[in-house]
Amino acid sequence: MFPVRSLCLTTTALLAISSSFAHAKPAPSSNKRPTPAKAVTAPQKPRPHAIQNGGSEVMIITGTHASNRHARESTSPISVVSAATLRRSGQMNLADALTKTYTSINVAAKGSDTASLTSSIQMRGLNPNQVLILVDGKRRHVTGNIVQNSGPQFGATPVDLNMIPANMIDHIEVLEDGAAAMYGSDAIAGVVNIITKKQDHGLNMSAQTGANAYNGDGWQYQVNADGGMKLGTDGYLHLSGQVYHTDHFFGDAKDHRLLGYWPTGANTNGYYTGVVANAIKVPTNSNKITSTPEETRENLGIDFGKKIAENVDFYGQITYAHRHAEAIQNYRVPSIAPTLYPYGFSPTETIEENDYAATLGLKGQNLFGFDWDLSTVYGADEDTIGTKNTVNTGMLSKNCNNGNVANISSLGCGWSPTDVRALSYRSAQWTNNLDLRRHFTLMNSVPVVFAFGGEHHLDMYQITAGNPASYEVGGTQGYAGLRPQSAGNWSRDVWAGYADADFHPLKQWDLDFAGRVEHYTDFGNTQNGKVSTRYDVTPRLAVRGTISTGFRAPTLAEQHYSTMNVNPTQASGLLPVNSSAARLLGASPLKPERDVSASGGIVTEPLKGWHVEADVYQINLRDRIAQGGTTKGQAAVNAIQAMGYALPLGSMDISNISAYYFGNVASTRTQGLDIKTDYMLRLHKYGNVMLTASLDLNRTRLHHAGTDSNGQSLLNAQTVGYLTTSYPRSKLILNAYYTVGSWDVNLRQTRYGQTTDMMTYQDWTPASATCGATGKALRYSNTCFAQFNNTPRWLTDLEVGYRADEHWHFAVGANNIFNIRPRKLPQVLSQYGAALYDTSSAQVPMAGGYYYGRINATF
Repeated sequence: MFPVRSLCLTTTALLAISSSFAHAKPAPSSNKRPTPAKAVTAPQKPRPHAIQNGGSEVMIITGTHASNRHARESTSPISVVSAATLRRSGQMNLADALTKTYTSINVAAKGSDTASLTSSIQMRGLNPNQVLILVDGKRRHVTGNIVQNSGPQFGATPVDLNMIPANMIDHIEVLEDGAAAMYGSDAIAGVVNIITKKQDHGLNMSAQTGANAYNGDGWQYQVNADGGMKLGTDGYLHLSGQVYHTDHFFGDAKDHRLLGYWPTGANTNGYYTGVVANAIKVPTNSNKITSTPEETRENLGIDFGKKIAENVDFYGQITYAHRHAEAIQNYRVPSIAPTLYPYGFSPTETIEENDYAATLGLKGQNLFGFDWDLSTVYGADEDTIGTKNTVNTGMLSKNCNNGNVANISSLGCGWSPTDVRALSYRSAQWTNNLDLRRHFTLMNSVPVVFAFGGEHHLDMYQITAGNPASYEVGGTQGYAGLRPQSAGNWSRDVWAGYADADFHPLKQWDLDFAGRVEHYTDFGNTQNGKVSTRYDVTPRLAVRGTISTGFRAPTLAEQHYSTMNVNPTQASGLLPVNSSAARLLGASPLKPERDVSASGGIVTEPLKGWHVEADVYQINLRDRIAQGGTTKGQAAVNAIQAMGYALPLGSMDISNISAYYFGNVASTRTQGLDIKTDYMLRLHKYGNVMLTASLDLNRTRLHHAGTDSNGQSLLNAQTVGYLTTSYPRSKLILNAYYTVGSWDVNLRQTRYGQTTDMMTYQDWTPASATCGATGKALRYSNTCFAQFNNTPRWLTDLEVGYRADEHWHFAVGANNIFNIRPRKLPQVLSQYGAALYDTSSAQVPMAGGYYYGRINATF
């Protein structure tokens, strides 16, 4: 969202690009936030010459304790994504902008149920929980809104990147390596460190709007403003704010239940047109579940700092965001609740979310020779999930209290609310850190940077039950509320200590050892280590490698969350892994995930100005936590009823009722290759072209499938696919950024590799079709699935900008110019015909072409 003025990108220009606008002057050094405590001066060493392209020469703080390291000098693969690069993505949301510009990061095509209301990223094919998010080097709290539906993101409670103001960001540092030895739990796939602006001057504003030009819907707008001011003569205050809104994007789907025809042997339970007497004519495209949420969001960010003594600086940060979003669920035909909705209805899930965090810290120098940083961070995410345009059909019956005790309505019978609160979440974290570092020379010949420190964080998770009308006598349509027996309040303490020593045995050789010990009050102790090294063979060639161990502790949500989802003709229940209901299906207590990671690569400049980085990696991950013990049929019904849930069995196919839980389901091996290259093509009076290319090759294989306490496999072919093949096998981004005079043009070509998922056979699968392995019905089978390939796709993005003067910049652009969509599901794999795409695939977005315009102003 930030225009670029400079054509020849010097180091000074790069720092300017990384701020809101290219021509915003860097703040005086005396007003900058002090160097983080994990950044200690280390001796310079030879490195390949570099042209500054989007951040490679920004001083990094991620993955190192030295203060003068650049991304291309690092011992582990680290990339810097500048604010200018994010702006040129054309995306308003941070998660989408990273996906557009970074090959190792992707998002699912569409989140299911409440997962569509929270933004989460996947990295290197792993779960969002396995990516650690930092803000200015401090651990960020996670969302309370859990991904509760089956799929590759099952169980994720990630940091919601979109709750951080995008215009607050100076640049982002991405560490593509395991880093649990440095940062603790979650840093398995990598680390994303968001560095915020701290300028003490300037005012930057921008506005962008756009829509899907092919559908004419999905309109979006965003207004941003940020600016800085001095606090006295040696302090700064930087404020950032934005307002964002998007309408629904709708896919054009025809609901099987409304067509009036179907193939022989189809399951017509719940069908409407031509089946129900005196049927009302309903448009066949009434089911809008293939859509994006409508969302309105307000974000605020504040950074401040001031020197309070000669060697002591005070600093802080505050972020706040509010979101209201709505996601449309499957259409309900008129026969469901004819008195309330004679033309049928589409229940809509809603979220009211408040996300906030505050950081306070002191840092200084020369404490017994050490630089030090003492900080405290408190952050929380609070979510109220509701359902509107709904009905509790059990309550609507005048005889709802004539059944068993589980079917009693405390609110009476013969009526139903149409808007309910289904449940509330609260996830909070209070983190305290003390970091110390010192530079010295060992035996008068080996420069050393030594750092050590301690951390304590208190994790808190709370679930509040919904209104009684949301869960009693079967619950509300679209999203049944959470019952009191699934509610609770949980917490744990985590204590950690770490040490890191960075040696230079030779001028060209860097050797880094890191170790970390942690104690969890619910899981005990864990120890992790990391060894990294780099050798500069020549000024144009360096080799590097890392081996590390890591872990991820089960989240409080994974240990305690449960829910019930009810569709028109099916239901699924997620059971708490420690509950007696889950033990009926063979559940065992969760163990932490543990990994051993290794990477190695080269950094080279084969020709002057042409830079290449190539790294291979391998992540051996055992005891992966994911969906386990999926059971269908009467056993699932028994387990769900053991949790106290009542199901409207009369309108359901029991074979399509499932129950499952969190489990340590498998051990996997992820292998890949990352290649990045850039070259500045100088055309003199005809301008300059910055050419960049990046490639991620990624493959995950199953090494071992876990079993439950009954000796049965925790996985089936579908859940194996979620772990191994839902992520693109490759992703290639080719980018050309051309500047000449007052004009700038950005052209990006992205190729997504194939994804493969094992899909459930749906209602149009003939009843006569059987699963060869069991002889049972193929429709809704939990054993036999259909392999569905999302074949490779190319997307083309283009942006053209014009700088009117030093203050104003205008741009128009199109992402996915040719409106490429994911491959459509065949009708036998499409639930009700309304599920157009494989929503578990982290490949091409389903919304198609997006055209936009943007205005930037800086003063």
